[in-house]
Amino acid sequence: MAVDMKIPPVGESITEVTVGTWYKKEGDHVKMDDVLCGLDSDKATFELTAEADGVLHILAQEGDVLPIGASICTIDSGGSTPSPAPTAEPAKVETPVQAAPAPQTAPAVQAVAEPVQAPVASSAASVIEMKVPAVGESVTEVTIASWSKKDGDQVALDEVLCELESDKATFELPAEAAGILRIVAQAGETLPIGALIAKIEVGAGVAVAPSTTPAPATNAPAPEVASNSQNGNGYAAHYPSPAAAKILDEKGVSAQQVQGTGVGGRLTKDDAMKASPAPAPAVQSNVPAQPAAPKPATATPSAAPAAIGERGQRREKMTSLRRTIARRLVAVKNETAMLTTFNEVDMKAVMDLRNKYKDKFKEKNGVGLGFMSFFTKAVSIALKDFPAVNAQIDGDQMVFNDFCDISIAVSTERGLVVPVIRDADKLSFAGIEKEIVRLAGLARDNKLTIDQMTGGTFTITNGGTFGSMLSTPIINAPQSAILGMHNIVERAVVVNGEIVIRPIMYLALSYDHRIIDGKESVSFLVRVKQILEDPSRIIFDM
Repeated sequence: MAVDMKIPPVGESITEVTVGTWYKKEGDHVKMDDVLCGLDSDKATFELTAEADGVLHILAQEGDVLPIGASICTIDSGGSTPSPAPTAEPAKVETPVQAAPAPQTAPAVQAVAEPVQAPVASSAASVIEMKVPAVGESVTEVTIASWSKKDGDQVALDEVLCELESDKATFELPAEAAGILRIVAQAGETLPIGALIAKIEVGAGVAVAPSTTPAPATNAPAPEVASNSQNGNGYAAHYPSPAAAKILDEKGVSAQQVQGTGVGGRLTKDDAMKASPAPAPAVQSNVPAQPAAPKPATATPSAAPAAIGERGQRREKMTSLRRTIARRLVAVKNETAMLTTFNEVDMKAVMDLRNKYKDKFKEKNGVGLGFMSFFTKAVSIALKDFPAVNAQIDGDQMVFNDFCDISIAVSTERGLVVPVIRDADKLSFAGIEKEIVRLAGLARDNKLTIDQMTGGTFTITNGGTFGSMLSTPIINAPQSAILGMHNIVERAVVVNGEIVIRPIMYLALSYDHRIIDGKESVSFLVRVKQILEDPSRIIFDM
C-alpha cells in the first residue's frame, strides 16, 4: 500500500514552499517520523517527516516550488516490510497452544514469548566497522564531542552518529550502513585517525520487528501486544524519531519520561511537542500520602544550612578546540615580541556613505553593506604600502606575501574561529560582504573545513559587536599582526578649531616586533585611519 505524502499547510499566508535538501534517497527504507527533507517558505524552514514505514519514492526534486497540498513523495509500505517469519516459526507457536487450549492467561504468555526468540536466532548480522576518517594532513587525532545516537539504536544510512572535534574544526560522522549501532568509544575520548569508534550490525534488529507480528489465534495475547505498543512498552519504547529527539533536547526532557504513540511505542514528533519536563516536587508527592505525623521539629534547623549553602559548582572537560585555542594563545605570548599600538578614527564619512547607499547596495547584491568590508578594503591597501605587516617569520627567514588573505574572527558557541577571505584585495565590496556572510554561516553551523581556516596573512577582529571600547588583540600565529575594531561612540572632538560631536572608534594593532618596527606599525595604522576617514581613497587606490 502506498502512502501519498503531500505538502502540509504551514500558515495562513503561505501558499507554496520550495523543496530544500533531501535527507533520504530514492528507494531508501524509511521509518515513521524519520525526517525526509527540508521545506522552505518565504517565512520559515521546516521539516517533512515520514507518515509511515516503507520504501521512499521521490516525486519532487530539490529546488522545486510546490503549492500546499501537492504530492511530494510516496511511501510504499507493502514492499518494504521486514522478511516474513520463518516457516519453522508456526510449528513452535502451535505446540504451546495444543498443550493448554483451555486456560487464557498462562498460554497467552507463552504464545507471545516464544516467537520473540525465533527471529533473533535466525537473523545473521554482518558487522561494519566505523573508523575515524582522515580529516587533514596535520590532524592526527580527534575527540568525540557528543553522540547523537545511543548504543543499540537503529540507525539509517548517512544518519549522523556523533560529532568529532579536531584542534582546527568540528565535523560530523555519518553512518556507513543501516543497522544497529554498537558504540566502542565514549564521548570525551581522544582517538587517533583510523581508530575504531563504533560498529554497525547490518541486518541485526530488522528481524526483531516480527516479534509482534505473529499473533496466535487465541483471545488473550493479541490485545496484550497491542496495548503494550500503544502504552509505550513495545520494542521501540522510549526511542525518539530524529525530529522528536531534536525537540526533546531543546526542551531538556528525557525520552524515558515520555510515552510514545508510534509503532512499537516509538516517540513521534507530536509526542515530543506535547511533552513537558517532569515537575521537580513529583518525588515528594509520595511522602504526604502518609497520614500526618508532624513530630520532628528538629527537621527545620537541618534544612537551614542547606538553604544557606546553595553554592553550586560544576566541571566540564575542555573541548579539543578550546584546548587548542588556549595552547596557541599562550604560545604566541611566549614566542613573539608582541606589542600593541592604538589610534582613533572618525567614522562619520564611512557612516554617511553607508547610509546613503546601503538600500540600493542590498537591492542590487542581495547582501547588506557593513563596516567590515570598508575595513577589509582599507587594510588591503595599507598592506601593499607596508609589506612587513603582511609578512611572517619562518625559522630564520622572513616570508613576504604579495597577496592579501584576510582572516576574519568569528565567535561561535564552541569558541573563536578565523575563516579566511582569499584575495581580499581583488574583491569588490559586494564580494567581501558575500564571503563574510558565507563563512560566518559555516562557522556558526560548525561546517568550516580546515582549508577555509588556514593560510591567512592578516587578521581583523571586531570586539565592538560585544560592546568593547578598547582591547589588545593577540596575534593569530603564524601571522605577524592583527587589527582590533571596537564600538563606535559619539565623542566631543575638535575639528577646524571647533568642538563637534563625531562617531569615534578606537583601533588597536597588535604586531610582532621581531619583524615589524614601531615606525611601520604606527604608519600602517595611520594609513588605515586616513582611508576610513576619506573612503574615496579606496575608489582611486590612494
